[in-house]
Amino acid sequence: MTPWWKNAVIYQIYPKSFQDSNGDGIGDLPGIISRLDYLQKLGIDAIWLSPIYKSPGVDNGYDIADYKAIDPQYGSMQDMDRLISEAKKRDIRIIMDLVVNHTSDQHEWFIEARKSKDNPYRDFYIWRDPVAGHEPNDLKSDFSGSAWQFDDKTSQYYLHFFAPQQPDLNWQNPQLRHKIYDMMNFWLDKGIGGFRMDVIELIGKEPDRKIRENGPQLHHYIQEMNQAVLANRDVVTVGETWSADLDSARKYSHPDRHELSMIFQFEDQNIDKQPGKTKWDLKPFKASDLKEILIKWQTQIDYNHGWNSLFWENHDLPRVISRWGNDNKYRVQSAKMFAIALHLMRGTPYIYNGEEIGMTNCPVKDISEVEDLESVNMYNERIKQGYTKEELIRSINAKGRDNARRPMQWSTAKAAGFTTGKPWLALNPNYQDINVQAALADPQSVFYTYQKLIKLRHENEIIVNGSFTPVSASPSILAYYRELAGKRWLVVANLTGNEERFSAPDKIDQVLISNYQAPKTLDNIKLRPYEAFAVVVK
Repeated sequence: MTPWWKNAVIYQIYPKSFQDSNGDGIGDLPGIISRLDYLQKLGIDAIWLSPIYKSPGVDNGYDIADYKAIDPQYGSMQDMDRLISEAKKRDIRIIMDLVVNHTSDQHEWFIEARKSKDNPYRDFYIWRDPVAGHEPNDLKSDFSGSAWQFDDKTSQYYLHFFAPQQPDLNWQNPQLRHKIYDMMNFWLDKGIGGFRMDVIELIGKEPDRKIRENGPQLHHYIQEMNQAVLANRDVVTVGETWSADLDSARKYSHPDRHELSMIFQFEDQNIDKQPGKTKWDLKPFKASDLKEILIKWQTQIDYNHGWNSLFWENHDLPRVISRWGNDNKYRVQSAKMFAIALHLMRGTPYIYNGEEIGMTNCPVKDISEVEDLESVNMYNERIKQGYTKEELIRSINAKGRDNARRPMQWSTAKAAGFTTGKPWLALNPNYQDINVQAALADPQSVFYTYQKLIKLRHENEIIVNGSFTPVSASPSILAYYRELAGKRWLVVANLTGNEERFSAPDKIDQVLISNYQAPKTLDNIKLRPYEAFAVVVK
């Protein structure tokens, strides 16, 4: 029997930016509950909820101080129980964001751990003595600077791969692992539908050997977690794995290995950065690079014995139409093209809040306008290294995380209907034109393309279980067949703003979806900028 999550479409909500219910400018759980009917209309099957646990908010909730408490800015545990219940009434499951590579330095485990070297919680974290009066080694934090922070109380360093306020957990300690498994069971017993696992590839780290991702014990830990928590539960698990290649993706998702349902892999996210450098070191987008990677991940995983996720955006990534499409003249066309190209592939699609109405990046002029810790740290570090303000702001406008975290654009009302107060992060001024109210009123809007794609997935097994065969076409055109039980679909997407020629020998039997008037024939047709369509062929 096909697991439910293979046929599902999952919608990510960034709670702080989705819907505020009490006027404090911060989205919350009652706000999400008030928008469930909207999500039911869209047709999604599950909500992935970015962290809503108690947190000081140094990294917007990815620094957890209490795994079993809701942060007061989002509401209460009663609100959480009500969200699970109200979503279930609409056949929507709630997927929790699980951050178990690190905690906040305000977590009771770390507060105890730093008291003394022989504290029972000391070994929940990773401590090392100074070497020649300095850091134990040259491991770097993803948020700039050393990954080691000196602690005066015990004169040792602790490891943090992110902010200093996010100490890394020591997964080599079985006591720590079983505390985490107990916490996971606490949430599953409440009726949630699974977990998205933040930077899960880091839990096998061996810092003394400078091993970050994919440590030798990584898959053992995940298999142990599966046995202790996930076995015999009908839930979905998706691991965030920035370094995953095809081989590791197969390991994570092969059902016989009893690890995860699927992973997020990010190979395509590197196509617009300079090789060997960071995401801030930009290079021009090439449609052929994107096409090559998409086809690779469709053809080189055995989807009968493994699975993959499909996504363009999330809370860490910029808006795709600003990044690789056209957010001006062809905003609607390029938004629909990206949707059609992705949602008809093999794998489970994810929609990030606002993607379904074609929300765009929001450029800033000065670092004072930037909230995101990662962007601010990068800016300050590189200014000292001699980079110009202009080139750093250009990088932040292209890749900064604030782009995706701007409040959801619901209407033309003050603050876009997100709040009656002052939003925690400034709105994108284009909310007057791009908003849910306008999308729902326009039968040709991006929203209805997403709605139709979800309906097609639910009603056609060919999308979930059909074979995938790429079609030879120009480097700018992604085209592929999906086939199952004698049925054959052709999907064609022009990934650029240029006109392109395309031919296929098939006859069109039925048009499934298109973002322009669909062609009548496939013989040497001229594809318009960002044109995409799917047809049944014979």
